[in-house]
Amino acid sequence: MRIALAIVTAVTLSAPAVAQAPHDPDHNAQGGVQVSGWQARLDRATQKVENLKFVTMGQGLHATTGPAAIFFKPENTAKGEYQVTATFVQSKLPEHQEAYGVFIGGSDLTGDAQRYTYFLVRQDGKFLVKRRDGAETKNVVDWTEHVAVQKPDAQGQLKNTLTIAAGKDKVRFLVNGTEVASQARTDVDADGIVGLRVNHNLDVHIDGFKIARTVG
Repeated sequence: MRIALAIVTAVTLSAPAVAQAPHDPDHNAQGGVQVSGWQARLDRATQKVENLKFVTMGQGLHATTGPAAIFFKPENTAKGEYQVTATFVQSKLPEHQEAYGVFIGGSDLTGDAQRYTYFLVRQDGKFLVKRRDGAETKNVVDWTEHVAVQKPDAQGQLKNTLTIAAGKDKVRFLVNGTEVASQARTDVDADGIVGLRVNHNLDVHIDGFKIARTVG
């Protein structure tokens, strides 16, 4: 993990989900979390981390699910004014609409009182902003189509760069450099652990996952 200090500090890092259809069972990706220091939190206690695979690949990370999960390194935290960015590349499209993205404001991620706000996109060109509070989730911005969200090309491949920019009073959500939504900072979880979310039965490569924050 590389850290660069200038006007900002860039910290290499590491996205929840569409309801799973009963006829769409989790694949068994096998392998578990193989990136040093990283952890996975699954949606249900009955699921097994061994049934997904999270590895280092090239200069980035690669997630193959299995069960839907968030991936995080506990020391990857951000507060105040900062920006989180990650680029997601899909080369294998799932059978159903499945989402991936980044989350911020994480707390108690291994406990019953887990909290975070997540920002996802999926292959039909839509994005979502949502909050998790324990076992409950609540939409901040429901699934919304936007031209900034790339759809699959003729070969079935797509790439989207997601950014959450937390300001003093407002949090902005951007896809491929275009703002698609913004919320009052008080309406989201902003301070805490930052990480990734990848829904079930996906094969996603993640490049350039980082936090940039103002050094005060």
